[in-house]
Amino acid sequence: MKPVDDKTERRKTEHIRICLNEDVEGKNITTGLEKYRFKHNALPEIDFKEINLGTSFLSKQVKAPFLISSMTGGTKVARNINQRLALLAESHGWAIGVGSMRAAIEEESLADTFEVRKYAPTIPVLANLGAVQFNYGYGTEECMRAVEMIEADALILHLNSLQEVFQPEGDTNFGNLLTKIEEIAAKLPVPVGVKEVGMGINGLSAKKLMDSGVKFIDIAGAGGTSWIQVEKFRANEPIRNLAADAFSDWGNPTAECLEEVKQYRNQIEIIASGGMKNGVEAAKALALGANMVGFGRSLLKPAVDSDVTLLEVQMDRIEFELRTAMFGIGADSIEQLVNTRNLYKIS
Repeated sequence: MKPVDDKTERRKTEHIRICLNEDVEGKNITTGLEKYRFKHNALPEIDFKEINLGTSFLSKQVKAPFLISSMTGGTKVARNINQRLALLAESHGWAIGVGSMRAAIEEESLADTFEVRKYAPTIPVLANLGAVQFNYGYGTEECMRAVEMIEADALILHLNSLQEVFQPEGDTNFGNLLTKIEEIAAKLPVPVGVKEVGMGINGLSAKKLMDSGVKFIDIAGAGGTSWIQVEKFRANEPIRNLAADAFSDWGNPTAECLEEVKQYRNQIEIIASGGMKNGVEAAKALALGANMVGFGRSLLKPAVDSDVTLLEVQMDRIEFELRTAMFGIGADSIEQLVNTRNLYKIS
């Protein structure tokens, strides 16, 4: 197993700083959700105050179909961010994921930077490791340590192949990972899911993962943060720095991923993330087949602020926008939204 080095915390801190201060969104590519529109229902025949956002995820009830996506951990700054996110996720009834836990697996003193369960005792909590680490010595033991470390309800294995290529210290051996993911999914006592980090999971990849025993997929499509661009700001090598521009529009847009993956909705739980900024986009994603919608960088800036009021306002706004979109089409439950025929694609 490759040991964690003293640059790990610095890298994690750099990622936070870059995501907050630099232009790291993909260029000339969008989520594709702007190509969809709801048909307004002038006679909704429901009471706005009685609209119910509740649903279930990983056999747990949640108050809203939202996930605070895996973002950070492994630094002192990240500890505070994760605590604030967890507190608000619990009070709002959202699920929460943590960032890659490799640093804590290999340096126990960093474990508390991922500690969210004591702040979020009832909601679904997702542990997180990079699937590529299975080619660098990881196996069932490390996966179980990650799950037990934060008393997680499930484990996310993230796929970030192009980020690793552009990351100066990246791990790029992605060979034969599907077989190893299948082994982990069969051995772990909690559900195993797989997510991208902003390049999208298409229908073919989703089918392979589903057939390998994966219980949920976070499509994490393009149109939001590009981790190639994030690593560009860290690159000291001219070739990687210059090449990042050629990949500024790389990835499968979020809406396109949903179009391909929604056929498996009755067999696997689907999380839609990747460039999500508001509750109307979330409503579209749910109507396109998602079970849950993930928000990441749009929540990072208010989470960094020590005043959690800013974060709470952001989350309240997203819920209000979803509820209002549902009112606009006459859907008083998430089930009705998911089954609506009032979403159409514009030319």
